[in-house]
Amino acid sequence: MLSAARLIRKQDVCPACRKVLLFLPPPVPGVLCWCCSGRAAVKDPTAVERANLLNMAKLSIKGLIESALSFGRTLDSDYPPLQQFFVVMEHCLKHGLKVRKSFLSYNKTIWGPLELVEKLYPEAEEIAASVRDLPGLKTPLGRARAWLRLALMQKKMADYLRCLIIQRDLLSEFYEYHALMMEEEGAVIVGLLVGLNVIDANLCVKGEDLDSQVGVIDFSVYLKSDDDIGGKERNVQIAAILDQKNYVEELNRQLNSTVSSLHARVDSLEKSNTKLIEELAIAKNNIIKLQEENHQLRSENTLILMKTQHHLEAAKVDVEAELQTYKHSRQGLDEMYSEARRQLREEAQLRQDMENELVVQVSMKHEIELAMKLLEKDIHEKQDTLIGLRQQLDEVKAINVEMYQKLQVSEDAMKEKNEIISRLEDKTNQINATMKQLEQSDKDLLTQTRTIAMSFVKCASNEAQHQYKLVKDISF
Repeated sequence: MLSAARLIRKQDVCPACRKVLLFLPPPVPGVLCWCCSGRAAVKDPTAVERANLLNMAKLSIKGLIESALSFGRTLDSDYPPLQQFFVVMEHCLKHGLKVRKSFLSYNKTIWGPLELVEKLYPEAEEIAASVRDLPGLKTPLGRARAWLRLALMQKKMADYLRCLIIQRDLLSEFYEYHALMMEEEGAVIVGLLVGLNVIDANLCVKGEDLDSQVGVIDFSVYLKSDDDIGGKERNVQIAAILDQKNYVEELNRQLNSTVSSLHARVDSLEKSNTKLIEELAIAKNNIIKLQEENHQLRSENTLILMKTQHHLEAAKVDVEAELQTYKHSRQGLDEMYSEARRQLREEAQLRQDMENELVVQVSMKHEIELAMKLLEKDIHEKQDTLIGLRQQLDEVKAINVEMYQKLQVSEDAMKEKNEIISRLEDKTNQINATMKQLEQSDKDLLTQTRTIAMSFVKCASNEAQHQYKLVKDISF
């Protein structure tokens, strides 16, 4: 038995039913056994399904690209070839999907493998998070449909699904071994999806009901007839009309922009007009004030003229009276006439002087007003400097108070130190006195010792010489 088992090779095992071919060789070596070869005459239905889905995906992607390029603008959610493309992709992803049993029902959805993409491709995390945050989606199928639409708008659907089909061990948790995503047809579909990167799509996922949509493939879109050829011509005409519509919309947009710019210019002109009206009102007020001043000056001038005329009339009356009084005397007539003419010249000169003085007074008035303004400005500046000086004075006062306090503290410390010094001086004086007393007592003791030594020398003159030397050393 062991020797027979060792003779079994890998090619002697049927790949379909996994039976060991011990006795009879297979009709085709290494392919199928006799029982499976009879069944192989009929095509595998799963292979037929994969081929059908692959062909439908080819037709859908090809038709979508051609129609989008002929359409010539961004696609939206209502575009029929785009809707059929999503239906075909949904059928491709559902093929061979395992059924997951739960407590309430059977769960068979494509959201599981699509949700796995964010773990394999970090850039897909944003799409998954956006799909989870959409408020209108309640079912996993609706989330999967939203994910496909967002991936198409990002032009990364091929990249995401390529990362998914590479990981066969992870896909085996969601798909059967004969599923489209597990076979070569899945890689072919992913390669075809790369062509969709030339399409620009603008899909509104937020307000669309993706949970309750029915995914049915419309084969009439891919069947060609004479009506379809006429429909293509109509589509070309519609495309031309849409191009004209786009041109008109662009022209309208440009006109709207020019109208908005003109409105902005009108607003700016209105603002400048209001400013000019305000300046005109201010100028009118100034003119009214100047007219009032001119009227006042004219009234003053008329008063001066009336006074001068009154003086002239009085002078004339005086001249006439003098002429009447001195009519009879012809000798002084010329003198009086010359005097009158002189007075008239003086009055005229006086009038001219008054007018010049009036002009001077007006100019002095303007100068006085200007000087008053300058004085007011100078007064304001001096007040500001005075306020600053007061603040500085307050700061200096505060510093002086602080320095005075520090001075008092230092004076108190100096007093304490002086008391300590006086105490130390008293102690040093006492120590010096004691030192002097000790020196005096030392001197007294020395004199006593000398007197004792001298007396001892006198009394003991007969002692030995070394004792005398000893006494002499003691005396020293």
